[in-house]
Amino acid sequence: MPLDPRFPSADDLRRRARQRIPRFAFEYVDGGCNEEINLRKNTAELREIELKPFYLAPHTPAELKTELFGHVYDAPFGVAPLGLQGLIWPGAPEILARAAVAHNVPFVLSTVTTASIERIGEVTGGRFWYQLYHPADPAVRNELLDRAAAAGCEVLVVLCDVPSFGYRPKEIRNGLALPPKMTLRNMLQIAGKPHWALRTLLHGQPEFATMKNYIPKGLNLRQLGGYMNGTFSGRVNEERIAPIRERWKGKLVLKGVASEADTEMAVRLGFDGIIVSNHGGRQLDPGQSSIRALLPIVQQYQNRIKIMFDSGIRTGPDIARALACGAEFTFLGRTFMYAVAALGEAGGDHAMTMLKTQLRQVMEQVCCAKAADFPKHLVKK
Repeated sequence: MPLDPRFPSADDLRRRARQRIPRFAFEYVDGGCNEEINLRKNTAELREIELKPFYLAPHTPAELKTELFGHVYDAPFGVAPLGLQGLIWPGAPEILARAAVAHNVPFVLSTVTTASIERIGEVTGGRFWYQLYHPADPAVRNELLDRAAAAGCEVLVVLCDVPSFGYRPKEIRNGLALPPKMTLRNMLQIAGKPHWALRTLLHGQPEFATMKNYIPKGLNLRQLGGYMNGTFSGRVNEERIAPIRERWKGKLVLKGVASEADTEMAVRLGFDGIIVSNHGGRQLDPGQSSIRALLPIVQQYQNRIKIMFDSGIRTGPDIARALACGAEFTFLGRTFMYAVAALGEAGGDHAMTMLKTQLRQVMEQVCCAKAADFPKHLVKK
């Protein structure tokens, strides 16, 4: 499907998304924690990375295909896991999962999004990854792992960067919950977005589909935070990882890595890969940007474990920058959600096509034959 010429950039999609969905939904996907400093740094510092072209090098057409865990994907990026996707746009996880399969890139399902493990397994024919928020109850953990395996999940992603629930003022003010809390403020926002309201009504109220058997319904943000901290603890350590590695027979990835020490432990505990990430600036405002964390990890652990990257990426040039810094694969979330909010069912395909087109243009411009060659083009400072 060709690009919709009205929305050739992530910024265009973001503006359109803001026009189409209630403010509480937009601020959820768009916002970060505390003063949102790290949210802004993620993209700003990534965009300080520069690439060097080699215009007189022998020309080979750019090839986006990238091998990862024995599978050749059609591009070196995938859809990052996001919670509450169906709140942003009805059916968003299914829309993005179908687009990911059609474009042969990974889709990562969040534990706390609005489509179940089983539903995404059905939509993708088992071609998906699953991100685990670690439950405090081992029985729930084992059940989630078994459900993911039964649905055909190819890669299990263990999240390590949510030992506490993020402090996000915008979400607190909005009283974010599933279904949305019916304050006067939120009701007025919904009334102002009739298309979103009608689509949501027809689709049905969003819910934590995978977790609905474990989480009490109707919790507001504060209650949900307390429940998640107490019952579905995100705190991960060696003792909790060992039974996951023993039970899970497929590839295992640790997401949220931001230090060499945690990378060393991931190697020692038998992870197949890591995703360097700071949760998109949604958890630790005084932390490093993800690109600053990536560089020393690549220097020390390249060729010892698969190193992937997430947080701050919005565009094809951003993907190129991360790859040039040594990431072997990348993930992005907000751009895909802006696209679905802006264009509905067509949003997933549009974002995939846009990002591939942008990335290929960068590769052709700097004379980079394949994604793995990007580090040769890094301007070192």
